[in-house]
Amino acid sequence: MSEIILTGVRPTGPLHIGHLSGALQANVDIQNTGKYDKMYGMIADAQGLTDNFDNPAKIHDNVLQVALDMLAIGYDPTRTTMFLQSAVAELTELTFYYMNLVTVARLQRNPTVKTEISQKEKFNTGIPVGFMTYPISQAADITAFNANVIPVGNDQLPMIEQTVEIVHKFNSIYGQTLVTPRAIIPTSGVAARLPGTDGNAKMSKSLGNCIYLKDSSDEIAAKVKTMFTDPNHIRVEDPGNTTENPVFMYLSVFAKPEHFAAFMPEYANYTELATHYERGGLGDVKVKRFLNAVLQETLRPIRERREMFERDPGAVMEILKNGTIDARNVAADTVKRVKTAMKLNFFD
Repeated sequence: MSEIILTGVRPTGPLHIGHLSGALQANVDIQNTGKYDKMYGMIADAQGLTDNFDNPAKIHDNVLQVALDMLAIGYDPTRTTMFLQSAVAELTELTFYYMNLVTVARLQRNPTVKTEISQKEKFNTGIPVGFMTYPISQAADITAFNANVIPVGNDQLPMIEQTVEIVHKFNSIYGQTLVTPRAIIPTSGVAARLPGTDGNAKMSKSLGNCIYLKDSSDEIAAKVKTMFTDPNHIRVEDPGNTTENPVFMYLSVFAKPEHFAAFMPEYANYTELATHYERGGLGDVKVKRFLNAVLQETLRPIRERREMFERDPGAVMEILKNGTIDARNVAADTVKRVKTAMKLNFFD
């Protein structure tokens, strides 16, 4: 059986280093292995509207920005079909058919949906049906392209489980039609969910605690300089905490042996640096200078590639347009198979 991968990015804001470490770099690494038959990179603009329905300009304006970020970190249009979710109408049709296979109670029990609803203040006045049925539309996204390998974080596993349930139920009722997906978790630990620069558990544009992939050298330096550390590490000689310290959490993800050799040769690796900080005798300023050097080195090539693509936005949109045509052709074949299985092919 062919192995087909689907990845997705919501264009609700510019991408930051949390996206890079949590999913995007892993997706590029998967793409570059060449082990898989096909890979899709979806910009989920329609899904982004489910909790931004009152701000369509936000989604519209960020589509190009997210596409630039994806290309900058290494998404290759010759290997990965990059496309716009909203321009593949077949996804909406599949979602409509799958709605009959899921109960309201099952949607309400989905842990990911429950968690996200609890975190969104604007839902105090009511939960949009589109947001509640997100697991069904995700099943449409996955099955439309016959994707059977889905890279996700642990928090998204319930969504894949629900897709598997939908696939099994459809196949049991209408005959073997849809491909069953499996989740792969390319990242773990700190890399899967970096905290904000202020120590907040989540990076958020509204909190101003993100380091974006497009940030200039000066912007990165300024953000690192003001980063939250260990509030009890007042003097250099004081023992410090590294486990809940964003500076060290970032270093554990991004600092490589070559960074130590170039910018802090007195330490061979992250473990030696963290051990010194924990026993005392290492100041926050020195560690932040090292983190700044690491992030500058990591993000510079990404920023330079982004600036190159940014000079020709028309070419970037052409990549999305061509990818969307490709994606829609595949999705149309799936819809045809689904309607045949459901005996809705009256005019064939």
